[in-house]
Amino acid sequence: MTTSDAPQWGEPAGEPRADWPPNIQALYKRRAPASEYLGLHIIDVSREALTVDVLFEAGEQLCNLWGGIQGGMVAAMLDDVMSLAVGLDLEWGQISPTLELKVSMLNAARPGRIYGKGRVIKKGKSVGFVEGELYAPDGTLLATASSTATFVTLKRKEKKTGETEKASQA
Repeated sequence: MTTSDAPQWGEPAGEPRADWPPNIQALYKRRAPASEYLGLHIIDVSREALTVDVLFEAGEQLCNLWGGIQGGMVAAMLDDVMSLAVGLDLEWGQISPTLELKVSMLNAARPGRIYGKGRVIKKGKSVGFVEGELYAPDGTLLATASSTATFVTLKRKEKKTGETEKASQA
């Protein structure tokens, strides 16, 4: 890939846009500790195309003894970006756990900025098929992945009878 062919990336969004879907809005309300550890930031979202562009600010804590980002951390970054993409048209209370993940490491990932792109390939009623890539700032393709996710609707927690009685007596 030449520099002119490299993907063009924007800067991370400081605040979520009003038109962004619930899964992205939720990320701004309460970031998952793993996503925080990886340094995840949203750049852009397309609900229509079911794509997401992200930035990882990868720190030294993600590295192996040789200074490269450990492969499991690369896989976690790809899992994050693909799960965001497949969740773009889910409703509040729905999640998309990963059923299967395949990662291909193409070049060594180094600390600093790493850009990610996730996109839905096909989505059915109960499963979705997703792909993702990670890029160095110069456009070098670092890793690719494919994933299968399922869709689950979480049940609301019901208060126990004793808790309801105590609350009404107070």
